[in-house]
Amino acid sequence: MIRAAITAVSAYLPEYVLTNKELETMVDTNDEWITSRSGIKERRILRDKDKATSFMATEAAKSLLQKRNIKATDLDLIIVATVTPDFQYPATANIVGDNIGATGVWGFDVQAACSSFIYALEAGTRFIESGKHKKVLVIGADKMSSIIDYTDRNTCVLFGDGAGAVLLEPSTDETGIIDSRMYSDGSGRKSLYQKAGGSLHPSSIETVTNKEHFVSMDGQAVFKIAVVKMADVAEEMMTRNNLKAEDIKFLVPHQANKRIIDGTAARMGIDASKVMLNIQRFGNTTSATLPLCLYEWEKELQKGDNIILTTFGAGFTWGATYIKWSYDSK
Repeated sequence: MIRAAITAVSAYLPEYVLTNKELETMVDTNDEWITSRSGIKERRILRDKDKATSFMATEAAKSLLQKRNIKATDLDLIIVATVTPDFQYPATANIVGDNIGATGVWGFDVQAACSSFIYALEAGTRFIESGKHKKVLVIGADKMSSIIDYTDRNTCVLFGDGAGAVLLEPSTDETGIIDSRMYSDGSGRKSLYQKAGGSLHPSSIETVTNKEHFVSMDGQAVFKIAVVKMADVAEEMMTRNNLKAEDIKFLVPHQANKRIIDGTAARMGIDASKVMLNIQRFGNTTSATLPLCLYEWEKELQKGDNIILTTFGAGFTWGATYIKWSYDSK
């Protein structure tokens, strides 16, 4: 059996830091309110209007290629997970491929809201396991600031911009991506969505005036189901693979809300010291949260370490992946 392994990770974060204190001057909120409800202190924002999701994804890709010492033309496939593509079409993956010089390399985008990266990771894994591809680049990137209403205190405090990337290659031993489970439930679609811009509500003067191109969220409804589903699927990964809390080196949760993350860890019996947490500095970067965590904790990961990725997003979508880490940090 061919198994996919993560062999390199990289990231890109915009320079501009939007703090809670600055948000206090923009909308009716305060640092204590934001921190107590989400755990977020600051987030990165890509302020350059001439740069979009593909720019951040490209920077993460360039860094990864250099780190792994391979050429763009060595890649077989590029998958970009995003809810904020540069255009409706072409795919952002095509733009990234052109930017890095991946001539002839095919690619596509995956959109599953905050679960986009883990869905894309699953897709990339299958291409490696099939034996058809040897190098698959999976990128999670979002410019959430482009679809956020900064007069809505319930959403503008939560999201940030960023990108993270991983390279998948065939494992040479028993390490790699061991197991995964994905779910979706479309009945919850209106609890977290962007009303206009699709074929049901095409862009018009009215949709722009009514602010229907921004994120719309029923925070309470999302919180209640997210805290259950993220924990359910993470616990399922442990049960399916006969893992106990002491067997897990790190839990890698989607960075949406610290209370959701704490609830998931408690349900799994995972100590806080084993939870990757950077929401306080980056907020919810949607498709980028999981690879950003892997990038930041890479130096603490050693070959053979057991880690579990878990996520929940609009749709509703959720899932978990069990990985036995494939290389020692350098």
